[in-house]
Amino acid sequence: MDLTLLVLAAGMGSRYGGLKQLDQVGPSGETIIDYSVYDAIEAGFNKIVFIIRKDIEKEMNEMLFEKYSKKIKIEYVFQELDKIPDGIELPADRVKPWGTGHAVLMAKDVINEPFVVINADDFYGKSAFKVVADYMKSQQNNLKGKNCMAGYLLKNTLSEHGDVSRGVCKVNKENELIEITERTKIGWKHGKIVADDNGNDLELNGNVYVSMNFWGFTPDVFPELESEFKKFIVENYENIKSEYYIPNIVSHQINKGLATVKVLEATDQWFGVTYKEDKPIVIEKIKELTNAEKYSEKLW
Repeated sequence: MDLTLLVLAAGMGSRYGGLKQLDQVGPSGETIIDYSVYDAIEAGFNKIVFIIRKDIEKEMNEMLFEKYSKKIKIEYVFQELDKIPDGIELPADRVKPWGTGHAVLMAKDVINEPFVVINADDFYGKSAFKVVADYMKSQQNNLKGKNCMAGYLLKNTLSEHGDVSRGVCKVNKENELIEITERTKIGWKHGKIVADDNGNDLELNGNVYVSMNFWGFTPDVFPELESEFKKFIVENYENIKSEYYIPNIVSHQINKGLATVKVLEATDQWFGVTYKEDKPIVIEKIKELTNAEKYSEKLW
């Protein structure tokens, strides 16, 4: 079964203060993407597509793509502001990227097989790639509309150095996603996990599943994604900072009965580099995994 990994690597790194996609965190100078690609190959993926910006094409080629291409098929496409559905004019003052939903849409001409979406700057661990790949392979004879996601416990995904945003999940008894709610400004406060709720603190259970943007889709998501993104632009034309996120299309598919989303528990701890202060923690965690022989000192 063909299975593609779609890596969202066009982020600006505004909170981080630089290109965290290319920051070296491993013992031999590995980036976080290096570990994701390594784990994906191990789990049976046979193609990787990167969403990048034109201004980082040279660096991505030199640091990542050349070495990956010796192990797996590599393609990349650009996320640009003016790549929007036909019949829509780009708002004159728009400078902010259109969001993760738009980023996924950029790959519609190069992906014709089941695929998994991840962020470039998140360390997901081996279990996420394995459970999602195994599920998609097990459904390969009837995969249409059988989406999935790797679910992490909220308490295991917080940053010690600032608030985060998370897609908080509600599941049914079959562990299928019923609802996903984007919560912002999530962090620890007086020993409790709270999120912003229209200016008020909303306490959250640390044991709920959250999405860390690790989604499994079939290619039939693309027509719906394009049509819903077009509606989004029309409805938010005057809001030049609005973004269309992957959970928007997931919620649409669930609500319309177009797909189910199986939530598969990822048992490894997630960590990432949202803030510059997160980097030493990431380096230490990867060092621990290397010392435990989960990864070799030099991946590539």
